[in-house]
Amino acid sequence: MSRTGSKDHGDELLTRLGTLTAQARAAAEVQRSRVELAVALQRGMLPRGLPTGDGVRLAVRYVPANQGLNVGGDWYDAFTMPDGRIGLSIGDVQGHNIEAAAFMGQVRVGLRALASVDSDPGELLARTNELLLTLGGDLFATCTFMRLDPETRLLESARAGHLPCVWATADGRSGVTEDEGGPPLGVQSGAVYPVTRYRLDSGGVFVMVTDGVVEGPSMRLDEGLDQVSRLAGIAAVARMDVDALAAAVIKGAAEVGHDDDAAVLVIGHDERAGQP
Repeated sequence: MSRTGSKDHGDELLTRLGTLTAQARAAAEVQRSRVELAVALQRGMLPRGLPTGDGVRLAVRYVPANQGLNVGGDWYDAFTMPDGRIGLSIGDVQGHNIEAAAFMGQVRVGLRALASVDSDPGELLARTNELLLTLGGDLFATCTFMRLDPETRLLESARAGHLPCVWATADGRSGVTEDEGGPPLGVQSGAVYPVTRYRLDSGGVFVMVTDGVVEGPSMRLDEGLDQVSRLAGIAAVARMDVDALAAAVIKGAAEVGHDDDAAVLVIGHDERAGQP
């Protein structure tokens, strides 16, 4: 082969390589834009403020998973219902893309809207489940919804395929809730979601989390929940502020070795500010 032929062949390879590189950069830029849009959508759907009342204190932490150009659909929410009670939800949408983030918004808005019609946690999840099924999508979501009465500190909880909560009392006792749950939202028509009732003790806490906080390649689910339970017990005994507890729980999420979303919602009662 002549030197001219070799030069032409080399120029052709360089041209093709330059074209492929440009295409790869363009594809990466599109994907990066999709991730940025999804993260913005996620953050825009999260509540700007948290309700309080009669010594009740709430704190949240949320870390989106945008490693590897992925983004998930975790959410938390807290709002005052028409009857004065506080609605609390946390959940996780299947998938890691902009569609998951958008579906998360639909679930959260649906829960809020239907809570003005029926605030019973079990009925609320059942209605939301049927609503999502009518949309005809392929995604589903796990969720826990709690209704808290600030005056009586009665907590009513229902779960849709989501993780149990962690509780702790002021004397240092702590554990994981053992309430019965139903299937994830958007999977099965006619699903039933049993309601379990708890009492938020003076100085006690409840911790709601998504699986990115307690489960991953480096930690089993039971180990992660046990870790949060120990943190909650220590925090309750030490009269630690709920915001500090939320920060400690989300910090511990780094140990699970995941690249998933991580959301924490802590419900506490300040015995100095509320009823004894």
